[in-house]
Amino acid sequence: MRPSCERFVAGYGDANADFHVVGDHPGRHGGVDSGVPFTNDAGLRLQEALADAGLLRNVGTEPEVRRTFLSYLHMCVPTGDGDPDVSSYGDMERFFDAELRAIAAHVLLPVGARATRHVLENYTAQAHKTTVDMERLHATELRGSGFLVLPIRDPSEWDGDDRGELVDGLATLRSTDFRREADLGRFLAGDDPYYVR
Repeated sequence: MRPSCERFVAGYGDANADFHVVGDHPGRHGGVDSGVPFTNDAGLRLQEALADAGLLRNVGTEPEVRRTFLSYLHMCVPTGDGDPDVSSYGDMERFFDAELRAIAAHVLLPVGARATRHVLENYTAQAHKTTVDMERLHATELRGSGFLVLPIRDPSEWDGDDRGELVDGLATLRSTDFRREADLGRFLAGDDPYYVR
């Protein structure tokens, strides 16, 4: 699948990732020049925190990932300044959804309010009971049906200890059994387990 726009930033990383970092669009988090998500100043700030938490081996315009995938809700490079319009986000939804389902990570890490709102509304049962207040939600686990979600405040807005909170939150999460798997073997003949995400 290829979007119809002239320039876009496709997802980058491990196709068998446990962690899927979801940003807004290349104009906000970088990748316009490198072709890799999260490579502007704010994106590199996020990469450094992800590296400290063990999700990246190194940072830069071609980061080396550890069971992590990086992508955008809107992969097309926006024309002009500002965010894409609502209809453009709607058109890009099918590409993001296909990418998210192909990667099938256990943990979604939406970056910023728009990505967090989208993930909560479309991939969890948490949207109706969660106010998208990024200061409050930053680096906090949200469990629900489907994916485990750990929202990240936009790194361009980080202050105080936002970076440290993210590193600590990811370290705590990684020390647990965060994989969302079910043993369906009980429905099959025999005693062998059959795990699915």
